[in-house]
Amino acid sequence: MKVLFHYDAGPKLKETIATLCPSDIEISYCPEAGPLEPFLTALQDADVIWHVLSPLTKELIEKAPKLKLIQKIGVGVNTIDLDTAKSRNVAVCNMPGTNSNAVAEMTLMLMLSASRRLTTLDTLCRSGQWGLNNNIKEQFSEIRGKTVGLVGFGAIPQILAPILKSMGANLVYHCQNQKHNLPYPYLSLEELAAKSDIISLHIPLTEKTDKLFNRNLFKLMKQDCIFVNTARGGLVDETDFLVALQSGVIGAAALDVFFDEPAQENNPLFKLDNIVVSPHVAWLTQETWQRSLKVALDNTMAIKNGTPLIHSVL
Repeated sequence: MKVLFHYDAGPKLKETIATLCPSDIEISYCPEAGPLEPFLTALQDADVIWHVLSPLTKELIEKAPKLKLIQKIGVGVNTIDLDTAKSRNVAVCNMPGTNSNAVAEMTLMLMLSASRRLTTLDTLCRSGQWGLNNNIKEQFSEIRGKTVGLVGFGAIPQILAPILKSMGANLVYHCQNQKHNLPYPYLSLEELAAKSDIISLHIPLTEKTDKLFNRNLFKLMKQDCIFVNTARGGLVDETDFLVALQSGVIGAAALDVFFDEPAQENNPLFKLDNIVVSPHVAWLTQETWQRSLKVALDNTMAIKNGTPLIHSVL
């Protein structure tokens, strides 16, 4: 059974995989960045692809005649052409929950970093500037007493919400279907946008949620609102978002994801000083890999042995 791992795995990760992997599973590695070769050649013999973020398009899937399983490392499957996979009878699985703790922690870190303008402070301190001007000093805020609006209430908000509550935040949420067992108020998306001091996104990217956050919602938000996105960049209309941040319609942002990835250095968002950014790594911890590899190997063996898959999408 040949597995193609489409990721720039480091020596520590490769060593971990070698330790866990059964002898009848052969793993080959191709980094996501860079030229398509040797990825295109490796596709021809792949029985399984372990997929991270680089899109698996119709053209790529069709170049893998032996492919039986696409195993998503993570949850969101918007980067996989599901129609083509289905037409080719290729199974698709994800792994909900494996990265939830990592993303919840990163979301909290981004909230705090934006609240305290941490990247601005880091730059000033490194440059030898100890005293701060009044404009910067008057931007700092705490989470205690703030209303935090969680958009979506899956595994990540379930971890994050009680932490925020213990810090003194007031929680509200919006999701597709109201959850009647939560101790937090359910609001419409428009109400949440208008009432929240911090808004954090935790929903998948679908046709319905594509550019869900645009000028219509931004204009409802408080002028000092902090907008956090660790979900998918496509949830946000970046043109409208840039205008909202530049014009002071919303106060600050903390982003781990972008509309176009990998984000380029000329992205106009990067020129703003009221934004904290990271390169889509909220999920990335050693603990996430330990949990993810178990699921990936279990499903690879299931394909090999003809036994049921876990977390099947297709």
